[in-house]
Amino acid sequence: MHTAAFLSALEEAGFVAGQNVTIEYGWAEGHYDRLPALASDLVRHQVDVIAAVGGIPSALAAKAATSTIPVVFLIGDDPVQVGLVQSLNRPGGNITGVTLIATELGGKRLELLNEIAPGPSPVAALINPTNANTAAHVADLRAAAIAIGRRLLVARASDPSEFEPAFDIISSEGVRALVVQNEPFFDSRRDQLVRLAAHHAIPTIYHIREFPLMGGLMSYGPSLLDTYRQIGGYIGRVLKGVAPSELPVGQPTRFELVINTKTAQALELAIPASFLARADEVIE
Repeated sequence: MHTAAFLSALEEAGFVAGQNVTIEYGWAEGHYDRLPALASDLVRHQVDVIAAVGGIPSALAAKAATSTIPVVFLIGDDPVQVGLVQSLNRPGGNITGVTLIATELGGKRLELLNEIAPGPSPVAALINPTNANTAAHVADLRAAAIAIGRRLLVARASDPSEFEPAFDIISSEGVRALVVQNEPFFDSRRDQLVRLAAHHAIPTIYHIREFPLMGGLMSYGPSLLDTYRQIGGYIGRVLKGVAPSELPVGQPTRFELVINTKTAQALELAIPASFLARADEVIE
């Protein structure tokens, strides 16, 4: 679905895969240690542009691999703060891209979840400790938890085998509200995470609508489809000769609140009509 949005935008720019442009795909499958080799392989093949859409780890791997081949990234954080670009308006060098500003929304997600799953029980964050944005994400959530008067439990997972133990810990602590970190590795394991949240009956909020589409409770964040269209458009402009340094870092044009009412019913959550009215999409 996201690839289709990317290809559609690329086609609008005049580039059709298999006709006048060839696309080589490389997947790290959540194993960030594979990224440097993947990036180096693309450089050896002298590609015209690299799309690093796996968050900060893939963007940093591409940046380390080349200072000449254009790179277009997709990350959830401030690219200036993590050292990818000089500024949002003037990236400089061979790199630009799109930021979802997703880390800064962790506190907002907890506030939204607390509206429909309030109470004195602890709240939890599921994080990947190997991600560079984790500390900022946890700090944002900790501040939000203090503001609503609830204790924050942090559960960690950087491998699929760690998901079940993490949910066991969350469940044993009586958690009734869980925020899942915006994390490419977690995105690739949506079905497993949604299934575990349902099994343990834990109200959970995610950062993209693809989770509630699969049965997750709710999400709040930018539209990934819109973002991949932005990436495709940037790649098209680079292929036409525009330097990355001339392309300001893109940001989300809209944020969407999505809720799955069938999942809410299964969790015995009463969703106020006023809350549903604020939702951009209600999945029944």
